[in-house]
Amino acid sequence: MTDEAPGEGLFSFTRISARFFRPRHACPPRAIYMGEGAVPVKEILIPFATGLAVFLFGMQLIRIGLGILAGDRLESLLLRFTRTPARGMFTGLIVTSLLQSSSAVTVLAIGLVDAGILTFPQTIGIILGTNIGTTVTTEILALKIEDFAVPMLVAGGCLHLLPWKRIKGAGMALAGFGCIFLGMEAMQWLSFPLKERGWIQWFLEQGENPIWTGIAAGTLLTAVIQSSSAAVAMTMGFYSAGLLPLPAAVAIVLGSNVGTCATGLIAATGTGRSAKRVAVAHLLLNVIGVLLFAPAVHWLADAVRLLEGDPAARVAHVQTLFNILCSLIALPFARPFARLVTALVPDGVIVWRISKGRK
Repeated sequence: MTDEAPGEGLFSFTRISARFFRPRHACPPRAIYMGEGAVPVKEILIPFATGLAVFLFGMQLIRIGLGILAGDRLESLLLRFTRTPARGMFTGLIVTSLLQSSSAVTVLAIGLVDAGILTFPQTIGIILGTNIGTTVTTEILALKIEDFAVPMLVAGGCLHLLPWKRIKGAGMALAGFGCIFLGMEAMQWLSFPLKERGWIQWFLEQGENPIWTGIAAGTLLTAVIQSSSAAVAMTMGFYSAGLLPLPAAVAIVLGSNVGTCATGLIAATGTGRSAKRVAVAHLLLNVIGVLLFAPAVHWLADAVRLLEGDPAARVAHVQTLFNILCSLIALPFARPFARLVTALVPDGVIVWRISKGRK
């Protein structure tokens, strides 16, 4: 762990935007009081909000750009290659890697099931694949190529100006990757004031068990920002800056896998029973996986220490290792699990519907 400032390259967010985020005087008039000392708004909120917005905007650019490149093939891919759970898992992995959003693929599956195009059992494999495919973003972030963020953004913008549709899509995707690197650097800027005041360590010590506190924090954070990739990216930055011990970072990563289910639950509101089963299955699979591996957080931390020396890469590898293991463990039980969810959400029960004077 080092105290070096994140992203000191020529094109880094730190160099480009430092003048906007550094407080100009020691006691700014607008401050937030938390713990010891007053915290300037410019020191905490602006870097965080800016970084998160740029990161999420980049994710959307990647999703739209790769969607343009793939054309109408994504839905046909889901329809053709989901006949068995194993094929569905592979398909979910590929489609999620293309869209860079497990939530988007889950919502797509919910829509296809609600329309009667896919059956509920076909989606179990897709869900398992999306959990693996969503790790692609964090593994790319761990490559430490943030110095190329601005060149990628400029190159993507130039490609988007060309008249060919697929080239435009490639340009949007490239610019999106530039944005997520810039956004991650901006969020890492938050690490220095947090490290000085020891707030994160204080927060983890408030619960009786720091591991479950971390899982709860990861769940809540991901549910609020609607992006597990962004939550893991923040965790990567905080761990790299020495703000978090590795077991706490692992716990937050586990929690992010539960929080990401919120999007599917919202999307399933007002849909038919089969579509609701998809959202419930996604939630149950991830909750069971977290409950299974929560006692093994320290084992996961020790395992990733052997894989890679870079701190940010360790957090990314935790996300990948956890999701691969969970999906492989659940795959043989996909069909019995589908029957279990069907029993939990039977045709005679109305779920998530509130109406006056009716049941």
